[in-house]
Amino acid sequence: MGLQQGFVTWFVGVLFLTTLLLSSADVHHYEFFVRESNFTKLCNTTTLLVVNDSYPGPEIRVHRGDTVFVNVHNQGNYGFTIHWHGVKQPRNPWSDGPEFVTQCPIQPGTNFTYEIVLSDEIGTLWWHAHSDWTRGSVHGAFIILPAKKETYPFPTPDADQTVILESWYDGDYKQIIDDALAAGVSPRQPNAYAINGHVGDTYGCPNDTIFRMQVDSEKIYLLRIINAAMNEHFFFTIANHTLTVVAQDASYVRRFTRDFILISPGQTMDVLVSANRNVGQYYMAIRPFSDSSAAPIDNITTGIFQYTNSEGGLNASLITLPVMNDTDAMINFLNQIRNTNVSQNPRINVPADKDIKRRVFITLAVNNLPCSTCVVGSRLVASLNNVSYVSPSIDILQAYYNRNMSGVYTEDFPLNPPVIYDFTGNLTNLNTPVEEGTRVIVVNYGEGVEMVLQATQMGAGGSHPIHLHGFSFYWVGTGFGNFNNKTDPSTYNLVDPPLINTVHVPGRRWVAIRFFATNPGVWFMHCHLERHSSWGMDTVLIVRNGKTKKTSIRPPPSTMPRCPGT
Repeated sequence: MGLQQGFVTWFVGVLFLTTLLLSSADVHHYEFFVRESNFTKLCNTTTLLVVNDSYPGPEIRVHRGDTVFVNVHNQGNYGFTIHWHGVKQPRNPWSDGPEFVTQCPIQPGTNFTYEIVLSDEIGTLWWHAHSDWTRGSVHGAFIILPAKKETYPFPTPDADQTVILESWYDGDYKQIIDDALAAGVSPRQPNAYAINGHVGDTYGCPNDTIFRMQVDSEKIYLLRIINAAMNEHFFFTIANHTLTVVAQDASYVRRFTRDFILISPGQTMDVLVSANRNVGQYYMAIRPFSDSSAAPIDNITTGIFQYTNSEGGLNASLITLPVMNDTDAMINFLNQIRNTNVSQNPRINVPADKDIKRRVFITLAVNNLPCSTCVVGSRLVASLNNVSYVSPSIDILQAYYNRNMSGVYTEDFPLNPPVIYDFTGNLTNLNTPVEEGTRVIVVNYGEGVEMVLQATQMGAGGSHPIHLHGFSFYWVGTGFGNFNNKTDPSTYNLVDPPLINTVHVPGRRWVAIRFFATNPGVWFMHCHLERHSSWGMDTVLIVRNGKTKKTSIRPPPSTMPRCPGT
C-alpha cells in the first residue's frame, strides 16, 4: 500500500466515526483547582498537591468525539502542567501538556484553559500532571463513553467502575524527586500502593481504609483500570472471578479471559467481570511485577468486591497472584492482546513495509555520569540511543512554531544506536559514553514510521513502558534478545496488532511499533517509569505540517502560559 493509498484507507476507515460524531458531539467544561490538601494514611498525615481537594482527582466523563475545556487554576506553590494521556489532540499540541515540550508551566496564582479534542478514542484514558513528579498526586480518570448512537462490541455492562492503581508516598512528590536528583541517586520507594486512594488492610495501620466495590449478583460490570503508579507494573486480580479484557488504551481488543491482568504505568485496560459467584465479599488485589534487579517493594494491596446483602467475612481470603518476578506470566499475558475488527474501532491500517519512510532503532538504558557534588561521585541518568534528554527552559513547540528561537533543541537525535554491543548480555564491565542534550526526531507529514525499542541490561535492566503523545500506534512485533533487522521483521504481526499509546518493552527483549505520522505537531516520547523519565529516558517527535491548512498545526491560543524569564 503506497503512502497516498494508505492515508485514503485510514480516512475511509474513520469516515463513519466522523459522520456519527459530528451529528452528536457535545462540549463540556470543567474547573480544576489545584492546591495543597492534607491526607492521612498509614497513621501519618501528608500534605499533597491535588485537584479539587481529592485524591485521586475528579473524573472526566464524556462521549466519543466530544470537546472538553478544562480551566486549571494553580493555587499551589510551584508551576505545573496537565497532560491528557492517550488523547491524540489532532493538530492541537498546544493543549497536550508536557512541561517545556508543548508549554511552559502554569505559574502559581494563574490559570490556563486546555482544549481537549477527542477523535476516535473510546473507553478509558486518564489525565495527570506532567511536571517533575507531581503526577503522583495530580491525576484522575478520563472516561470516553460510546457516542450517543453507538453500542459496545460486547455485552452491555450493567454498570462500570473506575479502578485507579497508585503509588503512595508519605511526603511531597516533587520534593522526593528533587532530593534524589540533587544527590544523584534513585528516589526512595513508595510507602504503599493504593487502589482509588485507599491503601487497604495489609499495611498494619488500623485507621487505613479499603476500597469497596458493591455489586449485585448476576450483574456484569465494566472495570476501567488505570495504572497511575510512579514506577510499578502491577498484576491485578479479583479472587475467584475471571476477568475478560475488552479494551486497552482507549481501543477495543479481541476479548480474552484470564484470572489476572498485567498493566504497566500509563496504560489503561477495560475489563468485564461477572458477579456470578456465591454472595459474599472477595478480595481484589494488586502486586508489582518486576524483571529488573532494582525491584520494587513486594507489597500486596487489597480492595473488596462486595456483593449486595453479603454478610460476615471474606469468602476468599486467599489471594492468587503471580510472584513478582514471574516473567512467563508477563509474556503470556502480553501475547494475548490483539486488535479486533469491529465497526467501533478505526479500520486496521498498519503501515506496510513499502510505506515505511523512517525507521528508528532505539536502545533504552540507565547510565552514570560523573558528579562532584553527588553523594557517590556520580549520578544516575537514563538514555535513548545514548542521549540523555535535557529539558529546555523554553518549550520546544513554541520554538518550533515561531521559527525565531535558536538553541532550544537540535534535530539530530540518532536514528540508530551509536554504539553496538550485546544489549541483553552481561554488561558488568561495559560503560558506553552518554551525551546530554535536547535532540529530537523529525518526520514529514503522512510518512509511515517504524520504531524498534530495544531493552538493554545497562543499569538494572528490566521492563520499560514507553508512551508516545499525539498518537496511537500499532505494536507489531516483539522478541527475545537483540533485534535482528534481517530476520525479526518476518515475525511481525501486520494483520491484527493492538492499537495502543503505551507499549510494555520487557527486559532482555525488543518491541516494534508502526504508525502513520498524520498528526502534525511536537509530541513527547518517554518512559512512563517516572524515575527513568526524570533521568532523561525521553525524546521528542516533531511531525512537520502537511500541504494544507487541515494537515497543519492550529495556531496557538493567546493565553498560553509564559515561560520563566520571557
